[in-house]
Amino acid sequence: MAIQNPYPWGPPYGGPPPPPPSVPARDLRPRRIWYVVAGLLGLVLAGVGVAFIVVTVKDTVDSIDTAHSFSSGDSRTFHFVRGKTKAIYVSQPGPGHVVCRIPDMGSGSMTQPSSTFRITVGSRIWDRVLEVHPGSTGDYTLTCTSAALPAEFALGDKPRVGATIGSIAAGIVCFLAALAVSATIAVVTAVRRGRHRRRLAAPPQWGPPPSAPGPWPPAGPVS
Repeated sequence: MAIQNPYPWGPPYGGPPPPPPSVPARDLRPRRIWYVVAGLLGLVLAGVGVAFIVVTVKDTVDSIDTAHSFSSGDSRTFHFVRGKTKAIYVSQPGPGHVVCRIPDMGSGSMTQPSSTFRITVGSRIWDRVLEVHPGSTGDYTLTCTSAALPAEFALGDKPRVGATIGSIAAGIVCFLAALAVSATIAVVTAVRRGRHRRRLAAPPQWGPPPSAPGPWPPAGPVS
């Protein structure tokens, strides 16, 4: 039986190309520690954002003295400070006309705010209905009634709407920054490591350098 030579003119020149060399991951730059840095930085920024929002919500909830609330038609004594505005909140099942009085406070005023402010504390929804501007410091009795029954009243601090919105916006910005910074560091690290891997795995370039003399003497007569 005759065996046919698959290469009638001999084996192909040079043989098959060698496989690309394996590059250990620890040799690549930048190091993989930057992935950890991206994750930790994202967690820190996200934590700051959560802190902003949680503190803002807690301060807003604590600004209403729900522990000393009273029902419609009843009275309760509170401490007022001259020049420090206080807000009156009502929790009622539906719209109802509200009337509040502080008979013993000789100076000061009670006004209806130009904007609405609502907050949920537990299972109750509290709406700001009036603001008290004390003209003197002391303990005074507050009496409130509402046409919608049953209604519950509470005294609290004047809401700082601008500061509340600003703190919540800051928390959202921290969340977005956490996502953007972490993703940017991870992507840049991955791209640069990929380029470094290709450089290390590239086959060496054979042949003399451009400035080296050739292997043969220059043409011309031999003396």
